[in-house]
Amino acid sequence: MQPARIANVLARGADVVIRAGWRSVRWLDALGKPIDLHRELRKADERIDRPVWIACKGRSPLALRLIAVRKPRVAADAARRQARQQGRKSGYTPSRKTLHAAGWFILVTSLPVEQYSTDDVLDPYRLRWRIELAFKRLKSLIELKKPPGIDERSAKPWVLAHLLLILLLEPLVDALEDSPRWAYAA
Repeated sequence: MQPARIANVLARGADVVIRAGWRSVRWLDALGKPIDLHRELRKADERIDRPVWIACKGRSPLALRLIAVRKPRVAADAARRQARQQGRKSGYTPSRKTLHAAGWFILVTSLPVEQYSTDDVLDPYRLRWRIELAFKRLKSLIELKKPPGIDERSAKPWVLAHLLLILLLEPLVDALEDSPRWAYAA
């Protein structure tokens, strides 16, 4: 969450849909008073969809829309486990608030509620995430990291050849990633 960058995107007439952390920005209400996002999460049932303002240094607060959805139990437990592991790795213990917030999926968007329901915002975000994971998987499968050299004349054909390889391999990816069970291996 980078308010100045969000402000620049909004100033150009575009909309944003951004994943947010519960402590990543200063959350404000319509009067400019701080919002305790953790308290908002604690009192919500399954979803939050409300107007919110984000403090932006040197500018007026950004008027956005907060969407938060409680994660399924398995996903929430995995996120809490990851927060604890990151804490151990970095030498700290995550707070109770952080562990509670890990059970929520939090987005901010500039899309108006009158035109875009909560699901209208969440569905494309889920799809974007699936596409990102597919690209990550395919990049590792064909070892697509970066083109050799910096000359565009060699880099462009290299990237295009790898993208063609991805298109050819996509139908086979599931079969290639599965390995036979050892009990049945010859």
